[in-house]
This record gives sequence, C-alpha cells and structure tokens, in this order.
Amino acid sequence: MTKSRNPIFIFLVFLIIPVAQAVGQDQRVADSLALIYKSGNVTDSARLELLRNLAFNEIRDSHLGIRYAEELIVLAEKMGEGIYQYRGYLQKGNKQLQLGDLQAALESYRKGAEIARAIGYTAGEGSIILAIADTYAASNNFASAIEYYRKSIAILRKVKDELALATAINNAGDTFLNNKFYDSALVYFEESQTLFKKLNYEQAIAYTIGNIGMVYAHLGRPDVAENQINQAIQILEQREDYSPICIYLMSICDIYVEKGREQEAINYAERSLAIAQKYGLKMQISSANRKLAELYERSGELGKAYTYYKNHIVFRDSVNNLETVQQMADQRTKFEISRKQVEIDLLNQQRRNQRIILFGTIITSFLIIVLAVGLFNRYRFIKKTNAIIEDEQKRSDSLLLNILPQETVTELKEKGQVQAKKFDSVTVLFTDFKGFTTLSEQVSPEQLVRSVDYYFKEFDAIVSRYKLEKIKTIGDSYMCAGGLPSVNQTHATDVIRAAQEMIKVVDQSLSRPDDLTHFEIRIGVHTGPVVAGVVGSLKWQYDIWGDTVNVASRMESMSEPGRINLSETTYRLINPQFACSYRGEIAVKNRGHLKMYFLDTA
Repeated sequence: MTKSRNPIFIFLVFLIIPVAQAVGQDQRVADSLALIYKSGNVTDSARLELLRNLAFNEIRDSHLGIRYAEELIVLAEKMGEGIYQYRGYLQKGNKQLQLGDLQAALESYRKGAEIARAIGYTAGEGSIILAIADTYAASNNFASAIEYYRKSIAILRKVKDELALATAINNAGDTFLNNKFYDSALVYFEESQTLFKKLNYEQAIAYTIGNIGMVYAHLGRPDVAENQINQAIQILEQREDYSPICIYLMSICDIYVEKGREQEAINYAERSLAIAQKYGLKMQISSANRKLAELYERSGELGKAYTYYKNHIVFRDSVNNLETVQQMADQRTKFEISRKQVEIDLLNQQRRNQRIILFGTIITSFLIIVLAVGLFNRYRFIKKTNAIIEDEQKRSDSLLLNILPQETVTELKEKGQVQAKKFDSVTVLFTDFKGFTTLSEQVSPEQLVRSVDYYFKEFDAIVSRYKLEKIKTIGDSYMCAGGLPSVNQTHATDVIRAAQEMIKVVDQSLSRPDDLTHFEIRIGVHTGPVVAGVVGSLKWQYDIWGDTVNVASRMESMSEPGRINLSETTYRLINPQFACSYRGEIAVKNRGHLKMYFLDTA
C-alpha cells in the first residue's frame, strides 16, 4: 500500500468539506455572477464584492479563480480597501493550493497575513495563518506546520472565532497524529471535540471521536480505540457519510498489520470492503481489495490474494473524478462567511428580461463547455491513472530490490522461484563490535538501536559504492560479499577498500558531539566458493552457504579491534596492491591452524 499519502491525513478531507459547505461555496453562484461580471454594469465598490464572490465560488476552474482574485487585489489596492486585498490573497492562495502549487499558495497567504496584520483584521490574520499551517501539513513539513498552527490558535482564541479555532486545533491534532506524537494529538483532538460539541457540529464531532480512536489504537489500547471508532461510525452512518467510515476501518486495519495481528486486520479490511460495496464507493472498494490481497498473500492464501487483487485492478480502473477527490483533499482552509445578501443585491441590479435572454445564450455555451471539459478531464484522468499504476509498479519493484539482488528479482518474476547458484570465487566480509553485549547492558535500548542503526547505515552506503552485496545483519554483526550475484575479478580488492572505509567510519564517530555509543570494530575477510540462493516462503532473504562463510566468520573472531584480518586466500589475491603483515599460523577451533594476515593501516 502506498505511503505517499498517509491514510490518517485523509481524515481532514472529511472535516474540511462540511466547513466549506457551511460557508456556501457553489459553482452555480459563480456561473450566475459571471454574467454580471461580463456586463461591466457595476460600480467599483460593488465590483469588489463581486470579484470576491467569483474567486470564492469558482470551483471548476482554479486558474479562472486566480484571475478573479488577482483582479480583486489590484482593484482593492487602488481603492485603499485593505480587507478586500486580504480576501484577494486568501482566495488566490486557496486556488493555488487546489492546483497543487504549495509554494505559490504559501506566498499568497503570507502577503494576505501581512495585510491583515497591517489593517488590524485579527480574525482574518488567524484564519490565513491557519491556511499556511494546513499547507505546510499537506507538504509534510511538520515543524513549520506546528509552528503556524500554534500562532493561528493563539490569535483565534483572542478573537473567539470558535469554528475556525476548533478547525485549527483539530488540524494540528491530525498533524501530530501523522507524525506519531500521540499524546499531543490526543490533547488537541479532545479540545477540538469540546468546541465542536459547543457548536453542535455533529459531523465534525464524529471525526474527532474517530481521530481520538486512532490515537488510542496507536497507544496500544485497541479496545478503547475500537469503541471510539464505532461511536464515530454510528454518527456518520446516521448522516450517510460512508466514505470516512471505510477509511477509518482501513486505518485500523493498517495498525493491526503493524502489530502483526493479521486476522484482526483482515476483519477490518473486509468490513470496510462490505460498506464500500454496499454504497458503491469505488475508491474505497479498490483500496480494501488491495489490502486484502496483500494480507492473504502474506498468509500464504494465494488464491484469495489473486481474487482480491484482480478486484482491486477492476475498481481502480473504474474510479472516476480523481481530480475532484484530489481537490477535496487539498481544500484545508476555513473560508470566510458571508455571501447571500450581497448576491441578491447584485442580481437585482439587472432587469429580468435581460437576464432571461442572456441566460439562454450562456446555458447553450455552458453545455458545450461542460462537454469539452468532461472529455478533457476524462483524458487527464486516464493519463493520471496510468501514471499511478506505473508509480505503484516502480514502488513495488523498489521494495523487492531492497530485499533481493536485481538478478534474483528478475528470476523470481519470470519463473516464480529462484534456482540456487554456485560461485567459484567470492570474498566474504564479517564485522563485529567488541564488547557489544557488555555495552548493551549499560545504555538504554533506544540509544543502543540508534547507534547500531547509524553504523549499519554507513556500512550500507559503503557496500553500495563498491557494488557489494549485503547479505544480512545478526545482532551487532554485519555480513556482505563481493563477486555475486554478478561475477567480477575485483571482488577481493573491492571488499578490502570497503573494509577500510568501515574502519574509518567507526574511528571518525569518536569525534561526533551527539550521544552515539562508540564501539571498537573487528573485521574478518576470506575468499572462496559459496552457494547462493533464496529459501523459504516468508520474509525472503538472499543468503550464501559454504565453508567460505565459516572461515570468514573465524577470520573476524580472530581479528583485533580496529584491524582487518585476512585469510591466506584473500591475501594472495590482493598482494602486492595492499600492504599486509603476516601473523603466522593461528589455531582455529575445528579448523586446525590457518595462516592469517593483518591489513596494514594507511
């Protein structure tokens, strides 16, 4: 399942939509007001409100909405109407956000905030700062999002705009949840719930209940979480709001997957699928089928997995209005309230008979435009859908390549299995941290894991540079090999150079100012024949076997801190390119006496 878009983040879609509807955003209003706009028969003062309403209500064409907003900004500046300048920048930012141009939206919002601050329009400043925060949240900039949420909340508390305040607090909670700050998320959701209850905003209350349930699920309290989710679902069912129900259930499913509770995960996914099927929610049907395919594949029930995946493909390809869904997800700001009376006043300026004639012409043109736009959107939808399919395939391939070599992945795809292969000459490297067990008892588990993770990530980068194959890690031991799966003649020297860099990484860590745990590293290297392949059906792993692996491990155990210990076989391959010191024949358990060499330090 793609991670490009966190399921929890989508919950804001279902909070912002009712807020937007509450303030009356309506394309039909924009179409009607456009007639008046084109006539030019309005005063400058009336034109300000006309342009604001056009920019606000224009949903279909965001570029047109931007042009309305820009004209509003210019006219307002000319007339010295600061509040309309602010409104122009707000609407311009909203439309830019709908188009996915987050940087441009932020710039518009910041200009609007400056104007609101200059004219003392505190409520407007709070709302547009909220828009800035939501935009940063949409771009996964956690630090900036939280900073602006806090600014917005502080301002909105002063002006007592409870709807905007509740929205800001809830959105901040959602951002904390997405970034795994569960305690903070819970505090924010509970406060927003209190405010929404005060406003009697039932649908928003349901979302906060569900979000609180999500927090409890992450905190390891599944019973409480399930109770909260079910409460939210009951309210949403009464309002016939089934799409967020499906998403809540799928998010719970993902949590149980992470906890390794596969059957419970399957139960939630099937429940989501049943609701989506009942109400024809194609996107949710596709998502649930894909998740069930993954879960059944993981459990080894390939027949069921195939059936669900086939259903996922069918419904994925039939999902319409992809563009609309994306726009809904991007609309994360609270818009200003006021429109109805001004609309009526402006419409009354036109004579009834003129409107009838004009409407007849416009309706005909509109139908032609709608047809053209529909065809164009269909083309864009197909193009975007194909791009999504391709992206998903690339993501799947990337995950597989992170586990298995390219050649192995190709063979697995083509044949469904991997044939074991013998390599006559492979250089194997083992590392080990001296005193790791003792140190692990002296530091916290978090610091220990963080330290090992740092070193192994550095080793991964080195292995990649020298085109070696990482085999596995076992505790504090790191194993890699050169000369496979692609045979080459430089594997011994490649491994030696990689080993030197690993030593350097560990030495240089001593100068790091953070709380990294410092280890002393031993490295052993041996060259010889191995057998490589993939075994098992769960958690595939590319591995190697043979006496060469055992000898390489003995080379590591007989090494010294900060030194690279070589077998005679490896030494002969790298000599005289690398200077080495002969250690003599050293007794090795179950191996007799083996000749060993230390690689001399540079």
